[in-house]
Amino acid sequence: MKFDLLISELATQFTYFLKSTPDTNEVPRSFSEADGLTLGSPQYWTCGFPPGSLWYMYELTGDEKWKDAATVNTLKLDEAKNRTNTHDLGFIIFCSYGNAFRITGIEDYKNVIIQASDTLIKRFNPAVGCLRSWDWGDWKFPVIIDNVMNLEMLFWVSKITGESKYRDVALRHADATMQNHYREDFTCCHVVDYDPESGQVIQKQTHQGLSDESAWARGQAWGFYGYVMCYRETKNEQYLDFAQNIAAYILDNAPDDMIPHWDYDAPQVSEEPRDASAGSLIASALYELSAYVPTKSEFYIQNADRILESLSSKNYRAEIGTNGGFLLLHSTGNKPGGSEIDSSINYADYYYLEALKRQIQIKNS
Repeated sequence: MKFDLLISELATQFTYFLKSTPDTNEVPRSFSEADGLTLGSPQYWTCGFPPGSLWYMYELTGDEKWKDAATVNTLKLDEAKNRTNTHDLGFIIFCSYGNAFRITGIEDYKNVIIQASDTLIKRFNPAVGCLRSWDWGDWKFPVIIDNVMNLEMLFWVSKITGESKYRDVALRHADATMQNHYREDFTCCHVVDYDPESGQVIQKQTHQGLSDESAWARGQAWGFYGYVMCYRETKNEQYLDFAQNIAAYILDNAPDDMIPHWDYDAPQVSEEPRDASAGSLIASALYELSAYVPTKSEFYIQNADRILESLSSKNYRAEIGTNGGFLLLHSTGNKPGGSEIDSSINYADYYYLEALKRQIQIKNS
């Protein structure tokens, strides 16, 4: 499909998304045939993705209506910058305010990102070397693989302010996660629980995967994307090698249509739900990785193209005027928890649009 036609269709569908969204402070979280539209509060960890998607739509189309909608939906999240009870401030603030500042250069957006980073590093424990993830459950100091994604905001703020404290936290967290979350085959567990006083690992578990020892698909995607980003921000070859090894596992175990099942160790049969959100993340990270490894650039681009081809097909992309305006079908939030199984989820759309933007930039370069 030609880029112009695809973007036009996405814009039509996302216009329906705006019309389908109630005029409240709540944020569209997911959609399924069974449950319809599910909204989340501006406190929920995925609330930064819809405004981020709107900023991407503005970049892809140049239409001011997307900028206007992105602005309104970004400003909904202002109070999150002071939240000390979550590690997800990168997701919430950098996907929204980060894109807003990158595109507009408005100083107020930058100030929110800096404040959010000051808030986030309060969750850092020097003995553990990580930012704490959750404040609930029976864990002592849980750290989830998703948390590497929130490091991007800290790296960025360190550059913009010239203060090393943010970068230092990000590096410590990235290194500890690389050491303790990953196995010899470069798959990762979901949750590592630490002793907050000694920093020693207590246990390794899953919360959303098939088992403690399995390769939960979105977890592998978070880690892959995260270490590609860590290389971008540091130029540390260790991160680049690590990202390539994670990519090798993901690509070696990809199904024919390149969109992983919800867990790589789940039965690879049609009855097991796919996770388009993991596919979107992987495609976006592959496009970025292609720029850092010239000898394998074409290989990574071709595989990312195959993922986007599947995601853009009728098998994974919703028909225009349906699905609450969400773009992609067949994501899986938390299968063991019975939540958002075979649903449309806002972060799948966000990383799909980001991957598409990166694909266009590569094709036009």
